Amino acid sequence: MMEFLYFPEDKSEYISAFISLTIFMLGAVAAMYFFYKKSRKDEQAFNDQYEQQLKQHHDHSPEDDTTLHGKSHRS
Repeated sequence: MMEFLYFPEDKSEYISAFISLTIFMLGAVAAMYFFYKKSRKDEQAFNDQYEQQLKQHHDHSPEDDTTLHGKSHRS
């Protein structure tokens, strides 16, 4: 019967495990870098669009517009 935890007598068997671990860790770091980069790009695009919409809304609304304060024009 095979033991639950296997520790090989020949330590050269650890080399393939170390190589696999290194490859997967580098892949994980690369994926996190690309996710972070994409997230920053999306955040910047959202902020630009938000600022543009705020500017358009401000340019098209009259100065005494009370709808922004929760009051309607028909009081």
